[in-house]
Amino acid sequence: MRAAVLHEIGQDKLEVLDDVEAVGFGPGKVKLRIRATGLCHSDVSAMSGVLPQPAPFIPGHEGAGEVIDIGDGVTGLAQGDRVLVCWLPACGGCPSCRRGQTHLCLAGFMNAGTPNFKRPGGDVFGFAGTGTFTEEVVVGAGCAVPIPDDVPFDIAALIGCGVTTGLGAAINTAQVEAGSSVAVIGCGGVGISTIQGARVQGAAQIIAVDPVASRREAALRFGATEAVSPDELADAKQRITGGEGFDYVFEVVGKSVTARTAYENTRRGGTLCIVGAGAMDDNFQVNMFELFFDEKRILPSMYGGGDVLRSYERAIALWRAGRIDLDSMITHRVRLDGINDALDQMRTGESLRTCIEL
Repeated sequence: MRAAVLHEIGQDKLEVLDDVEAVGFGPGKVKLRIRATGLCHSDVSAMSGVLPQPAPFIPGHEGAGEVIDIGDGVTGLAQGDRVLVCWLPACGGCPSCRRGQTHLCLAGFMNAGTPNFKRPGGDVFGFAGTGTFTEEVVVGAGCAVPIPDDVPFDIAALIGCGVTTGLGAAINTAQVEAGSSVAVIGCGGVGISTIQGARVQGAAQIIAVDPVASRREAALRFGATEAVSPDELADAKQRITGGEGFDYVFEVVGKSVTARTAYENTRRGGTLCIVGAGAMDDNFQVNMFELFFDEKRILPSMYGGGDVLRSYERAIALWRAGRIDLDSMITHRVRLDGINDALDQMRTGESLRTCIEL
């Protein structure tokens, strides 16, 4: 079986191999044939060591495909079912799940420490317990979510992570109010989805902030009312808000320096929403006086901040109704052999989302 493997954390290239085997199939598990998978920035962060992940590993967690085998005890799925991959399945019984915060369930993270692939040289892990840069993968049944027949695999793959994360940040976590002002810092796939979520919620002004001109241009097509480079943000804040700051600011980069910029551009009493996944040693700081005096709400948003199954359904409904544009988010398509070109395009900001077709 073919798969793209990172041998050591810190390497910037993947090796496409044909001697990989998906393992771990048994009770409660399903084997999937991956048909399409998106390249998400979290994959790059895991490769660089920003996000913790044992190696060697197969990146990819934003995938969709077909069920090819079902383990004992699995219900609600059948061979041939079309599914998207949920990298953060809810166990249903932990305290987070019982509180209705299924997106905070840790069961999925526990899977990341168990290898679900092997090669002649030893075990291979799948990123976030999945690993979709491969032809086949074995996952827990909860990771395989059935999709309607009218949803293409490439669209379903995007919904599996980036779209759900961005839409949910605006709709679930921040709960953007109609008529409000919004700034989104970082306009890759997740940032573009956040912009679309703010538009769905009825925001009056949506300012896209990104150093890459092509991403700023794309943001305007997806609903931003204005797009500026980072050094133009101060002027936009003055012009649009009279210097007060935006009602909502979304940080979709995952760095403390941009989080601080987001904080400073949020109005007093406004909402700063942290969407980007950053490193454990990168500390965001506010002083105790401004924390008290400004009364800004600081809201992290994990995987869209809500029940992911409901979020998938909502994304599909909005896409069907033409309220969000997911097709145009896919700016590049490659086969597995082109994965390293796709990585370079993401790092330079050339792509919004690349679909890897298998």
